[in-house]
Amino acid sequence: MKSVNLRLSLVENVNQFVNIVSRYPFEMDLRAGRHVVDAKSILGIFSLDLSRPITLEIYSDDCGQLMEEIKPFIEETDA
Repeated sequence: MKSVNLRLSLVENVNQFVNIVSRYPFEMDLRAGRHVVDAKSILGIFSLDLSRPITLEIYSDDCGQLMEEIKPFIEETDA
């Protein structure tokens, strides 16, 4: 499993994100606090608080191509 923080603040971003993740066969969830929705569900995503970063949980270790495609949505963290 891999987790990454995302920022999906615009409607266009949500549409692009769902189009990308829907092409992959593995399960993915988005988590905002205690709320969890299917990452491939547009309605589910819009039920989350998108004003804050959300966590994408990918249930596959072979997700390098996906990570490249969603790079514009990844929230950079200062470590």
